[in-house]
Amino acid sequence: MPLTMAKAGEEREIKRIGGRDGARKFLESLGFVVGAVVSIVSEMNGNLIVNIKGSRVAISKEMANKIMI
Repeated sequence: MPLTMAKAGEEREIKRIGGRDGARKFLESLGFVVGAVVSIVSEMNGNLIVNIKGSRVAISKEMANKIMI
């Protein structure tokens, strides 16, 4: 299921990153790699603030939909 379906505070492991090469490389540069643990800090209008590898990152709903947990 996509990251957008997770509830705030749940820790989930990333299973797959979808999308085009450019989108995957961008997410990888932010720390979104297969096997990494991610948790949602907050959600506003579908956009997410997530905690990954000790950092908080804001991502759009479209990007979050490419991240499968």
